Amino acid sequence: MPRVLLVHYTTPPVVGGVERVLARHARLLAGEGFDARVVTGRGGPVGRGVRFHRLPRLDSRHRRVLAVTRDLEAGRVTPAFHGLVAQIREDLRPELAGVDVCIVHNALMVHKNLALTAALHQLAPRGSTRFVAWCHDLAWTNPQDRPRLHPGAPWSLLRTAIPGVTYVAVSTDVRRELAALLGMPRAQIELVPNGVDPAAFLRLTPTGRWLAAALRLWEQQVVLLLPVRITRRKQIEYALHVVAELVRRELAVRLLITGPPGAHTPGNRAYLDELRGVRHRLGLDDQVVFCADLPGPRGGRLRLSDRTMADLYLLADALILPSRREGFGLPLLEAALARLPAWTSDLPPLREVGGDAIHTFDLADPPAAVALRLIHTLMEERGYRLRRRVLASYTWEGIMRERIIPLLTRLVGAARP
Repeated sequence: MPRVLLVHYTTPPVVGGVERVLARHARLLAGEGFDARVVTGRGGPVGRGVRFHRLPRLDSRHRRVLAVTRDLEAGRVTPAFHGLVAQIREDLRPELAGVDVCIVHNALMVHKNLALTAALHQLAPRGSTRFVAWCHDLAWTNPQDRPRLHPGAPWSLLRTAIPGVTYVAVSTDVRRELAALLGMPRAQIELVPNGVDPAAFLRLTPTGRWLAAALRLWEQQVVLLLPVRITRRKQIEYALHVVAELVRRELAVRLLITGPPGAHTPGNRAYLDELRGVRHRLGLDDQVVFCADLPGPRGGRLRLSDRTMADLYLLADALILPSRREGFGLPLLEAALARLPAWTSDLPPLREVGGDAIHTFDLADPPAAVALRLIHTLMEERGYRLRRRVLASYTWEGIMRERIIPLLTRLVGAARP
């Protein structure tokens, strides 16, 4: 089990973007089987499975660090600074024992605790631990920080590459600045962006999380929601033909039909069987999901509570209602609150609720034409494009799987003897 130590000035509940990222990295690494440990100057434990140790002198607001920082900002390198460097170095030495990779967030490139920076410069080239400088910010390229920096050491450490250390930038722009600052080819700097946990951010229920994972909803290009009971007047087969046209255009699609067969008409179960047949003939066994057919996350029949239904609105990209007849159109109200664009058959009750804010079609329209309008409309919507861009490239799960774990695996394999 590789042992990874993450280092920063502070951790949550101290508020900050770097603090959140470090905490997320640590929890994800622990979840992937790494022996994840965090050392920080102030803050608290970051989550289950992550060992935590507080070294107060790492804190940028520690009283001795503040006193030394005041001298440094005035251009004075005092014996107090050198004494603090030695103490921090000795504080960190036992924490590094047996560690395969030490990830330092920002402290090698930012001046908030230059004694910590200097101690890390002394420790990183020695021993078997591989160091990673995870760079969110760069003091030397920030106009607000430049007046606090001076020629020579220790300020020059913030622009000096340490032999054997791997540098990571969180964006292409930071990588460009870092390469110029260190005199290093950009290709030698790893690019690992920050991310988001969509299920946590959307506060999905456990069932909602399970559905998103089991149906691979994060990976789709279009998720359509049809929140109705299965009755013939809902004209569900029309939606299946729309999906078939989207698939024919090589789009990754899911259509979620949430309800069971309507309880009051015996023929509704036969209608569900017919729809299953249509789905199979159209080659949509993966793309069209009848939630009534799904097992629950713990076995048995899937039950969609009101909260889980709200999850599905948050997971979808558009509502589709191809009904022949509606008395009101309650899903339009829910879609509106979820900021979900709605595509409906052109019925008076639906127009009454949605006005000119819904997209309507005639059931006599070819499904191919509706599919084309739907996807063109979505693609013109920047919110949709941004959402899908984030889900494709910026989820923590994907970043961990595709970037962070491969990086750490390479470093562990290349560990110094």
